[in-house]
Amino acid sequence: MQRAVALGVAAVCIFAVVALVMTKLMPQPLKDSDYMVIGSVATLVALLVAFMVVISTNRSANVFFKKRRRTSRKPD
Repeated sequence: MQRAVALGVAAVCIFAVVALVMTKLMPQPLKDSDYMVIGSVATLVALLVAFMVVISTNRSANVFFKKRRRTSRKPD
């Protein structure tokens, strides 16, 4: 539970930092579409960082595929 909360807080902090940096870098005056682009890029970066953290902290050898146990099939 603590890991999920920490990951959520980290994603929100990264979102805020990226949004703040982009508002400072974009030329003024900002239009509504500029704010939409800033929010979209900040969301993308925050989700990518959260994804990379989950992937890198996973203890499984193969993250994307899960091996299933073989079941014995009875002949028809």
